[in-house]
Amino acid sequence: MSAEADEAELVARAVDGDKAALEKVVRLLQDSLYRLALRMTWRPADAEDATQEILIRVVTRLASWRGEAQLLTWAYRIGVNYLLNLRRKTPREAQQLSLDEFRADLADGLADVDYQGPEAAVLAEEVRLSCTQSMLQCLERGERVAFVLGDIFELSSTDAAWILETSPAAYRKRLQRARHRIRAFMESTCGLVNPEAFCRCARRVPKAVATSRINQRMPSFTAHPVSPSGRGVAEAAAQLHRLHDTAAVLRAHPDYAAPQAKVDAIVALLRSGRFPLLE
Repeated sequence: MSAEADEAELVARAVDGDKAALEKVVRLLQDSLYRLALRMTWRPADAEDATQEILIRVVTRLASWRGEAQLLTWAYRIGVNYLLNLRRKTPREAQQLSLDEFRADLADGLADVDYQGPEAAVLAEEVRLSCTQSMLQCLERGERVAFVLGDIFELSSTDAAWILETSPAAYRKRLQRARHRIRAFMESTCGLVNPEAFCRCARRVPKAVATSRINQRMPSFTAHPVSPSGRGVAEAAAQLHRLHDTAAVLRAHPDYAAPQAKVDAIVALLRSGRFPLLE
């Protein structure tokens, strides 16, 4: 049986009231939707809340899936619609930093030498992960999601356009604008992309710690749980010596896992018998 047939059979069972099948759908989609939310919102706590809301919307609309796209692609469309229409701004959006202002912020307080204190490698990696998340927040939401779908998740322009409910040509134009802005920023700023650029993760550590941009004791990204079979921090960092483009730097993140407590809360609701789809 093909993967598409397996998905269709699983969804059919879930829609017919099979709670185990419905739980499997949630578990199947949870991490991918969480990673989408995290790329769009920057802060794990906000991504957790968004993922819970997206999963609830996916489950309540599951009967409307007709196989017009793969199940995850269809779920991405629901997730993107929710994330683009969030009324509340993310913390980084609220700062309204442009990429030029973010570049100036990175230059402010940059040390002359690499940080050599405790956990130097971990903290430098935390800076890298946090910084690449932050620069995405300097894009307006439409460009951000185009870049995430195309250059980070590496979806085809056909699938990404379907998710965004636009034409492939219009999507490619939006993606090109986002690529141009990110590339110009990183080539002028990021030492990972351009050895002549001024910023180095290890030199940013003291300022990032002093301003609470990163938490030295509880790092948000390097200590984040990853999917059971996914790429961890070390595997993601190991790719850096092979990078040839700006998008690859932003892709080199661990395969973050959705926080179990949030998913378990949804599963408990499914099992309770009070969920609308199962009534």
